[in-house]
Amino acid sequence: MRLLAQGKRIVVFDDPQNNSSSAKAAGLFNPITGKLLTRTWMADKVFPELMHFYRSMEDWLGSRFFYPQPIYRPFISVEEQNEWMGLSVQVNMKNYIEQVFTTSTYGHQVHDPYGGILVKGGYLDVNSFIDSIRNHLMSLQAYQLAVFEESELKIDESYVQYHQYKAAKIILCTGTSILNSRSFGGVPIRPLKGETISIQLGEQPELIFNRGVYVVPWGSLFKVGATYEARNLSDTITQEGRQELEQKLIELMKISYQVEEQDWGFRPTTPDRRPIMGYYPELKNVVIFNGLGTKGVSLAPYFSAQLANWLSGGGEFQPDVNISRFKSLFSKS
Repeated sequence: MRLLAQGKRIVVFDDPQNNSSSAKAAGLFNPITGKLLTRTWMADKVFPELMHFYRSMEDWLGSRFFYPQPIYRPFISVEEQNEWMGLSVQVNMKNYIEQVFTTSTYGHQVHDPYGGILVKGGYLDVNSFIDSIRNHLMSLQAYQLAVFEESELKIDESYVQYHQYKAAKIILCTGTSILNSRSFGGVPIRPLKGETISIQLGEQPELIFNRGVYVVPWGSLFKVGATYEARNLSDTITQEGRQELEQKLIELMKISYQVEEQDWGFRPTTPDRRPIMGYYPELKNVVIFNGLGTKGVSLAPYFSAQLANWLSGGGEFQPDVNISRFKSLFSKS
């Protein structure tokens, strides 16, 4: 969509995977994350851009898929409550905090005896977003639902060609699938498995609740997630994953629930938890855009703009996302 906005001609090859991380993602965007509850990396640039981008996409595509709304995180101790009372007045944090509660406020739905913090966030209905873009690309005859066969890609000094398509460049946005690549090895993507459950709830939650797990609207259901598993990379759901999610859900919410389904997917993460962007080594028409990890919904708008501008000669992107930082890891074959 960034390239189309610049008047570029494109064609997208969409690999029909059953468990792509995007298709299974709850789409939560949260400016304050992690066990230490710190501001998301580059929040001051990333969050204004995502707000603008997804709203503009709704207007362009004539669909609704973007839902900014508060996220409530209960405190688990007086100490945590006191810490957030102090943090909430700091300049670098107060723009993302809507309110701090020192007594139970949503105790009829969650366990919050010490109150909690209300953060400015929300969620993207990722599947509706992808469907809207797919339909738009199909209307432009710029979309192919097909497995991309690397062996059919011809790379010349000044162009690339795949079947009948000839282009100046190809952009590989293949997530963890790049680890199976025979032609573009060495990109240091690390799969991080995530499992989720989809549930029916006994009553409608007043907010997005997030403590240990998130509870986010998912069509007529609610998505609860997610696990973080870097070692057991089985391509299936697990009983251990379900038990972990249900235990954390019970610790968070008082509302009765019923599990309807369980899903899994592999997030493409990197050693330094930063995206990977730029030319594949020694190939000036093969571009890598990968490694958005657990925060793809938040990071994609900002860095897709940076990438599109770079492709159009609009300057370099920042060093901490440049693929050149991993140059020594790439295969020489």
